[in-house]
Amino acid sequence: MQHTDSQSAYSYRDDPSVPDFDDRGPITFMDGDCVLCTMGARLIARFDVARKIKICPVQSTLGQAVLHHFGVDPASPETWLYLVDGRAYTSIDAIIRVGARIGGWELILQPLRVVPGPILDWIYRRIARNRYRVFGRTDMCGVADQNLRDRLIG
Repeated sequence: MQHTDSQSAYSYRDDPSVPDFDDRGPITFMDGDCVLCTMGARLIARFDVARKIKICPVQSTLGQAVLHHFGVDPASPETWLYLVDGRAYTSIDAIIRVGARIGGWELILQPLRVVPGPILDWIYRRIARNRYRVFGRTDMCGVADQNLRDRLIG
C-alpha cells in the first residue's frame, strides 16, 4: 500500500473516532516498540533541522485512531504511516518521502523508486514481520533524548 487514495485530504478531521490534533506539518506514525522504528525516529530528530516532522507512536490513542481511519491495522507489523498535507502514505513510499523531506537520506533511498512498488512493499513486509525477532524491542518514549521527546505527539 503506497498512498491511501481512498481518503480525501484531511478526511480524518471529520472522523469522530480520531481525536483532534495539531496536523500542521508532517507526522510519522510508527511502532514505538520497534528498534528499527526507534532508529528511524532518532534519525528524523537528528536530521530534520527545520524541526517540522512530528512523531506519533502507533500504540497511542491518536496513533491507533489515525491508522484505523486510513485502513491500517495498528496491530499489524506494517504500521509505518506518513501524514503530510492531510494525505497518508505507507510502506517504503512513506519512508522515502520522509527521507526526502529531511534531506540527505533521499540520495540513499531515492534509487528505491525505480524498483516496482509491489516488490518494495514485499521487501518492507518481510522486514516488518520479522523485526522483533531479528532486532528486538525497545521503548521509543523511554529512551528518547530531548530532541526526540519534543517531537512526540499522541
